[in-house]
Amino acid sequence: MSTATLPLATDAPLPAPANGNDNAFERIATAADRAALAIPPAWPLASSVAVNPFLGQSGEDLATAGARLARVAGAAVTPPRATYRAKIAAGAITEADLLAAWSNAPPDLRPTDLAALKQAVEHDVPPPVALPTVADLAAGVSGIDWPGLIAERLGAWAAGHFDEGQALWAAPRNARGAYAAWRAVATHDLSPEIAGLPGFALHVSEVPVNPLRLIARASERLGLADAALETYFHRLLMSLGGWAQYARYKRWQAELAGGSDATTTDLLAIRLVWEEALFARYAPAIAARWAETVAAHAAPVAPSADLVIDSILQEAAERAAQRALAATLAAPAPASSTSPDARPSLQAAFCIDVRSEPFRRALESLDPGIRTLGFAGFFGVATAHRRFASDVEELRLPVLLTPALHSAAGSDADAEADRSARIAARAKRAWGRFKLAAVSSFAFVEATGPLHVGRILSDSLGRVGATPEEPAPRLVPAQPHGHDHGHDHGHDHGHAHDDGQPPDLAARIDAAEKILGAMSLAPPFARLVVLAGHGARLVNNPHASALQCGACGGYSGEVNARLLAALLNDRGVRSGLAARGRAVPDDTLFVGALHDTTADTVTLYDDAPSAAHRADMAQARAWFEAAGTLTRTERALRLPRAGSAAAVARRGNDWSETRPEWGLAGCSAFIAAPRTRTGGRSLAGRAFLHDYDWQQDAGFGVLELILTAPVVVASWISLQYYGSTVAPDAFGGGNKLLHNVTGGIGVIEGNGGLLRAGLPWQSVHDGETPAHEPLRLSVCIEAPREAIEGVLARHDAVRTLFDKGWLNLFALDDDGHMAWRYAAGLRWTAMDPSV
Repeated sequence: MSTATLPLATDAPLPAPANGNDNAFERIATAADRAALAIPPAWPLASSVAVNPFLGQSGEDLATAGARLARVAGAAVTPPRATYRAKIAAGAITEADLLAAWSNAPPDLRPTDLAALKQAVEHDVPPPVALPTVADLAAGVSGIDWPGLIAERLGAWAAGHFDEGQALWAAPRNARGAYAAWRAVATHDLSPEIAGLPGFALHVSEVPVNPLRLIARASERLGLADAALETYFHRLLMSLGGWAQYARYKRWQAELAGGSDATTTDLLAIRLVWEEALFARYAPAIAARWAETVAAHAAPVAPSADLVIDSILQEAAERAAQRALAATLAAPAPASSTSPDARPSLQAAFCIDVRSEPFRRALESLDPGIRTLGFAGFFGVATAHRRFASDVEELRLPVLLTPALHSAAGSDADAEADRSARIAARAKRAWGRFKLAAVSSFAFVEATGPLHVGRILSDSLGRVGATPEEPAPRLVPAQPHGHDHGHDHGHDHGHAHDDGQPPDLAARIDAAEKILGAMSLAPPFARLVVLAGHGARLVNNPHASALQCGACGGYSGEVNARLLAALLNDRGVRSGLAARGRAVPDDTLFVGALHDTTADTVTLYDDAPSAAHRADMAQARAWFEAAGTLTRTERALRLPRAGSAAAVARRGNDWSETRPEWGLAGCSAFIAAPRTRTGGRSLAGRAFLHDYDWQQDAGFGVLELILTAPVVVASWISLQYYGSTVAPDAFGGGNKLLHNVTGGIGVIEGNGGLLRAGLPWQSVHDGETPAHEPLRLSVCIEAPREAIEGVLARHDAVRTLFDKGWLNLFALDDDGHMAWRYAAGLRWTAMDPSV
């Protein structure tokens, strides 16, 4: 049956639903919206940040989420059982771990006893398979790869429609949205008809112009019961891969700005146009199986016995890791030869990123007077920043926040140089476009290719020149609307200052006091206090921003560190702090810095040159260099083909290196406590370390900030690595060797198809075994349990993460031991003191 013979509707009133309910349209719109919210967002490559791929399932436990994701994506939520068998055989998972996890499972769902659980772990289960779409069923009876064709045609259109500046010839933008833009293209695309779907272009031209009406009509024609709508819509969106996740990102950004975005719904409508047409073409052959599929979608989402067993095994693996962490924290701290009241020889604040833990440990080992601390890498400075000679505002702040400040590199004295740099940058961009243009690209290579031999050889040997240091950043007034934004916001929003001006002295004093308190940075102050943001200097890596600072929006953190250093060096701010009882010695100098996590080097920015601190700066540079050597030596043992500390330092300059560093692979714990609880103990680069002293936190405002911001961001990071490891097809970025950047947004594998979101396989796997052990994050807080309960009681979304097991929560006692485990429902269970 040709689609051309279908009775096609326009925007006439919707046909009455089969069940006679007049609210069918509203129910379908609600189901479409819920399906959209079940998709995780994916940020563009230029500013990619870690995203929890299970964000839409955070209200369900692991087994139930596993049932849902198996239905809609064929995605696993736990490793294969062979992984657990190996851990049990090695003694890492003990019988006590298995029993504790079994006891914690719902009695009506778990195996009858521990023996049954141990017997089940010996049997592998097949990987989950998603319920088929109409396209899948049509492919089965026709032999035509309809899902592949849909992915290829939609990907080709989406790459142009969503392009963020990569395309030389940009696709026209349609003010009516993605659905209208796709229809304008699809009505002239004969590929589906050539493949075997006659009349498809005519079908597209005659579908309703309102996407929700199309969704309602297609749902009616496909015979979808109300109960089947949500997971079927979710299934279709998951079949669009990273394009649906990018659409969800656009909605996230719009809502952050107080608006809305319907791109996800548009993509659902586009996918349903295909389903409707294919069903009309193949209905006689697939009707019976389609009816079974609809019934399966209508069934409640409930975990199978195998999913419950796997969730128990996963909890047992996490309990084993928690035992090891508890033992590390309970180990006696190394004796210190200096008094805690003595003035430090150096203080260095690093981002809580797990990659700072080995470096901090190495740095502290060099001198007993060195003290380090951990704080979120944007250092409390939420700024929209313009680099030198750039009009693009980069949002250097956590994605959960909106910018309160605006900054730019360089001072007024740099204005003339700024203009020259802009001219040079524009010339470079024009030259680059000339090299890539369709008319001139081949002539360019033919004429100038020999001139690039030296550069090619240099890059092949890993000899890349140093990145020029940008002028010191400064706070500036907000730009007028219309300038580019690094996160594609289009407008600035959410400012703390309505007039767009930098904060006055009183506001700067308030900010400094709040940040010092949140950092637990208190007397005695060292003569030199280093504030080290972090970043990764890499070449030829589309996913470079994924190795930058997640708290800085996928950018490096030196801008935020330098801005805070300038704030804390401000004499007016110092006077104001002293008046409020937070005096900073006159001879204390704050210095911004950048910790390059790929080479483990630290760059100090001498933005406020001080002759009196010249020796302090020289000594600090020597310590950082020595600490870098120690850290690289430790990391060389873990990185494939590293061999030595020197080899580790070169990896970021090697354009052929697919694993320049492991990033945050291995992250498994978040600890908010004084550094004395973790100092001198190796946490193997697996823990986020946030300094926190609850006795200085009157009212527990800092505790609330930690639980609702850094902990949530760390959970996103942890679960992104988790999802990219256990479900790489659904939530992973694919193979780096096959990647092509598309639209300036993300990557595809090969020369077309669906966008791949998440971490590349090389970021979580060494080629033989996983480099990341998928464990849900263990959050350890040294604070009274009543205070923790109070925060959770006020923040349902955060509490749900703990109640549903996406995060594990522990309260440390006064000795820093993991004394209490959160048991959901604002309850606690005592940990075994013998651990």
